[in-house]
Amino acid sequence: MTTSASAPPEPEDAINGGGTVTDRLVEANERYAAAFSDPGMDARPVLQVAVVACMDARLDLHDALGLELGDCHTIRNAGGVVTDDVIRSLTISQRALGTRSVVLIHHTGCGLESLTEDFRHDLEMEVGQRPAWAVEAFRDVEQDVRQSMQRVRTSPFLVHTDDVRGFVFDVKTGLLREIDPT
Repeated sequence: MTTSASAPPEPEDAINGGGTVTDRLVEANERYAAAFSDPGMDARPVLQVAVVACMDARLDLHDALGLELGDCHTIRNAGGVVTDDVIRSLTISQRALGTRSVVLIHHTGCGLESLTEDFRHDLEMEVGQRPAWAVEAFRDVEQDVRQSMQRVRTSPFLVHTDDVRGFVFDVKTGLLREIDPT
């Protein structure tokens, strides 16, 4: 498999070779847009599913799940944690855009396993203001998936909570392992 990650440009090369990484992304978009044609879809996911996952760059959700453009809503954050903002997005996804199922995906080797809530304290010491958000660090990925499933199932804002399933993605094998909610 070839990815841009297999041969990352050195930061100096990106700057000396015509700009920043963001410049590279904008140039890639121009090439994409030149061949782009409107697929004629609306914002409602064809499969009526929302996937909540970690932002980790090793997770290519569309390939891993066999998804195509328009199949699902994808909500990503550090850890794939079900936060108030994730509930907000899921509520809009369900109530305004027709999703009925929720798939939660955490993964092995997550960076949140090595953090603690001390991270917030350290930020406060550095910048002089304590973040309003929790780090949501965890030690047991399976338990964190269970907690996320429970948060979705008990949210009063979500109307479809009967098809909520949680998984751990193995970053070494690419396989999903389903987590029993109990």
